[in-house]
Amino acid sequence: MNRRSILLSVAGAASVALMLGGCAGAGGAAGGATPGSGATEAPAGYPVTLDNCGTAVTVAAAPQRVVTIKSSTTELLLALGLGDRIVGSAFLDGPLPASLAAAGKGLNVVSDFVPGQEAVLDLTPDFVYGGWESNFTADGVGERGQLEGLGIGSYVSPAACKGAGYMPDPLTFDSVFAEIAEAGAIFGRADAADKLVKTQEKALAALAPADAKTTALWYSSGTDSPYVGAGIGSPAMIMKAAGLTNVFADVHDTWTSVGWESVIAANPSVIVLVDATWNTAASKIATLESNPATQGLDAVKNKRYIVLPFAATEAGIRNVEAAGSAIDQLAALDKQKSK
Repeated sequence: MNRRSILLSVAGAASVALMLGGCAGAGGAAGGATPGSGATEAPAGYPVTLDNCGTAVTVAAAPQRVVTIKSSTTELLLALGLGDRIVGSAFLDGPLPASLAAAGKGLNVVSDFVPGQEAVLDLTPDFVYGGWESNFTADGVGERGQLEGLGIGSYVSPAACKGAGYMPDPLTFDSVFAEIAEAGAIFGRADAADKLVKTQEKALAALAPADAKTTALWYSSGTDSPYVGAGIGSPAMIMKAAGLTNVFADVHDTWTSVGWESVIAANPSVIVLVDATWNTAASKIATLESNPATQGLDAVKNKRYIVLPFAATEAGIRNVEAAGSAIDQLAALDKQKSK
């Protein structure tokens, strides 16, 4: 695993490289001043220091007012029982799963896309948890260094790191589980994170991947040039767990744009369609079935489509579930075919 987001527990405030004052102040940090010293003791388990996509981050105390960007980050915090600390969410890719609907009932969704910095600052957060590095730009929530200067900590899903030595190559379920553990440490829910990882590991081990060699295209978006799952990202990881053979497994990237001629040459047995609020599976089916070039694909002629929610396909707590769903849908398609 080529990810260098390494969690370090540091005892002693003197070793703090980046003190997130907002995190410490928002919740009233545990522990009081040492008599006569004027120093404040760090809460148990803090500070937490890590290298996140090449940015050094130290969290002095559990963040109390968090903005989450993308479904993957929002769902993870909800799963860890941290819904009451989320002051705003944005850029959600679809509805919450039934298992998290109650926990996210009062979620404050501030934008359907990446919010601007002004909208974020209006929420007076002490921490921003983003699903993509690109969330943290001057046109988005603000650059990470800028947020730091305002006393706001930040963390990017390590699976989305793009820098050399930080991008998972390939992404594995161990990488996904490591992020859960890191989030547990950052937000003071280490025990809940450990329990969640164990549950996910058990569910992963229980999967029964397809036995037959079934070739698959992972179709995310695009009409003129389809944007597809490549060889080292979450699409590849999920397809492998489901027993599907990725027709673009030899492309060394997470996702990639290809020409329709490449898809036609591959002629996959099934097509995995990613269903997002902003790019539905139905719209992709319409593209495939109306395009003379793709109408002749075996998967299109036989309507062999596997549909997965976008929110379950980015690295996160629903990846095992997505693999299981792909297995079940393929079994149903094969049963239909045999009739």
